[in-house]
Amino acid sequence: MAGRTSKWLWRWRGNPLRRHDDVLEAWLVLAVWVLVAVGGTVAGVLTAQAADEVFARQRAERTAVRAVLLSDTPRATAHSYRVLAAVRWTAPDGSVHQDKALVESGLRAGAEVGVWTGPQGGLATAPPSRTEASVESALLGAASAFALSGVVWGTGSVVRRGLDRRRLDRWGEEWDLIGPRWGHRTG
Repeated sequence: MAGRTSKWLWRWRGNPLRRHDDVLEAWLVLAVWVLVAVGGTVAGVLTAQAADEVFARQRAERTAVRAVLLSDTPRATAHSYRVLAAVRWTAPDGSVHQDKALVESGLRAGAEVGVWTGPQGGLATAPPSRTEASVESALLGAASAFALSGVVWGTGSVVRRGLDRRRLDRWGEEWDLIGPRWGHRTG
């Protein structure tokens, strides 16, 4: 086990062949892994919590009301079973409103349909159920965790590529100094 650990931590060990760039790369790799693990987790959890709060607020603010269809709706087509039609409803505060909403096709004027209203009494989309909100919050959290991890990983890769390029340039400079001392070159 001690042999594995010393191999794994070779960039931090005292070694006459260890370069400054090796130490920088070791700290960079460690920082990238910590940011991916910890930062990705934190970003995912915070995003999921924020999304869940938004969905909970939508469920609390929106109200389902019954509306009356003001005109007949055409029959369903192959492309759509819902159509935009004029509806009238009474808000919880007693005020009467009229607007257009998506309703099922093939209904007659005077039919009752369900619509959702927002805090000001205007039409709103149906809020997601608790299950839908949980799934969507989890997906949004995972997406933000992967996005942050991707940015961190990509940035780390670009910096490592720069360190590699710098090491190769220095190796070439050193070879140009030492190479002529070796005598005859072939090719």
